[in-house]
Amino acid sequence: MKIRILLTLIAFSTISFFTAAQPTWKALDNAPSGLGRFDDIFFLNEQLGWAANGPSGLVFKTTDGGQTWEQQLELFSYFRNIEFIDENIGLLGTLDGVFYRTADGGENWQEVFMSTNPDAICGIDAVGENTVYGCGAWFTPAYFIKSTDAGVSWEYTDMSDYATALVEVLFVDEQFGYASGQNEDGGIILRTEDGGENWEEIYNSGNAGEYVWKLQLMENNTFIYGSVESGFQGKLIKSFDSGATWEEKNFPDPSVQGIGFVSPTHGWMGGHNSGFYETTDGGNTWTDIGLGFNLNRFLIFNDHFGYASGETIYKFEDELSVSDFSDERSEDISITIAPMPIKEKLNISIDFTHIDNLLIEVYDMTGKRLESLMRDRIAAAGTKHYSFDFPYAAGTYLINFQTNNGRRSHTVIKE
Repeated sequence: MKIRILLTLIAFSTISFFTAAQPTWKALDNAPSGLGRFDDIFFLNEQLGWAANGPSGLVFKTTDGGQTWEQQLELFSYFRNIEFIDENIGLLGTLDGVFYRTADGGENWQEVFMSTNPDAICGIDAVGENTVYGCGAWFTPAYFIKSTDAGVSWEYTDMSDYATALVEVLFVDEQFGYASGQNEDGGIILRTEDGGENWEEIYNSGNAGEYVWKLQLMENNTFIYGSVESGFQGKLIKSFDSGATWEEKNFPDPSVQGIGFVSPTHGWMGGHNSGFYETTDGGNTWTDIGLGFNLNRFLIFNDHFGYASGETIYKFEDELSVSDFSDERSEDISITIAPMPIKEKLNISIDFTHIDNLLIEVYDMTGKRLESLMRDRIAAAGTKHYSFDFPYAAGTYLINFQTNNGRRSHTVIKE
């Protein structure tokens, strides 16, 4: 009898132990460091990967699933995305009009030149052994690039007939794929079935100034998920019929960017002003899990393993406890609007901590974009001053500031 009770207790304890070992997100204890966020990560498998820090212009490599990292590159540039075809050939996109390629796993990088050199490369996706697609820029103009020789040479396509800005490109194979960004009417998703020769719009948010920022495909590529970044109301969008119909769910952070789902109902999103928000009911409700912020990229391998990047690098795997790592937010700009209330002029001073890009827009309090005031390229850290005529009626308005790191809005009053 004692033996039987002992076996029962052991069996119960074992079951309890394995039940507790649920996959969870944690910040990597030994993640590399840099100024601001890691805009992108790419892993060829669960162990081999690279991370690109935007403001610091840094590239790191890991061969052991993020336990250790080797710094491979540091340049005076803003790195937006990184993608590898195999363990040797990789591409690195910047927001400074420069594009890089490596043929030795990131040990050395060479600049890539095109007949029409893009201002910025915001999205890269490699499919097959030789085909790579790219797009940009989040601050206009919209373009699409394609390589069929593993990134050695490129074709450039002006996408102004379809979009004003493109952020993400995601292909299923060499012919079928998607691009997302915005046009004059709102955030958009475009689809091609012939390798980018022709495109059709399959989604539009209908609110000028919004972007469809990131995309994810599931269920044999028939389920499409997207994050809608806005100056007013962030959203999850999803389609379960390859884009024929869409559902929209509100998200707590207007500046949502990253998105990662492990099932049709279970996933996470986060953005410039938020960390990991979790949903288990397909986006009807969201819970802040108290981890991270400034999220941009999710890379989901399966329902119990993945990576994400933001202010640091995060990992999703079976764990008994969450890391005690605490990341501290770094602000990339400081904005002063004075005097207030506004009379005839809108006067703005901005302190920049690194090279950047800037869009300034005016919205009313319903979230309608009234005007795009300017785009500016920031060549170095420092303070810049701007002054604009403000010919609007007395009332309250939102001034939207968008940089490489995300959006933030300031409320102003016009007398």
